[in-house]
Amino acid sequence: MSYFLYRFVPRPDFPSTMTEAEAAVMREHVAYWQALADKGTAVAFGPVADPAGFWGVAVVEAETPEQVQAIRASDPAVMAGLGPVDVYPMPDAITRRS
Repeated sequence: MSYFLYRFVPRPDFPSTMTEAEAAVMREHVAYWQALADKGTAVAFGPVADPAGFWGVAVVEAETPEQVQAIRASDPAVMAGLGPVDVYPMPDAITRRS
């Protein structure tokens, strides 16, 4: 298995300015990532309180970069165009022991 960092960057003031439609998409986004966490694919996910502006992060465990790109493509926030999403391989990730 390999690890990948998923970085979702909406507009910096997104939490305080999101519309009802965007909030609905974000509820779907959280449910989507919770299901991935429940399956063991998402190691961790959530918002980052960066003073320069809000963004979200996930660490994903997958066999191939194509699998992680498929996860990205199916994300409700991506499908709704709420912000760019970058995916980076973590070739030397160190994880806690099970």
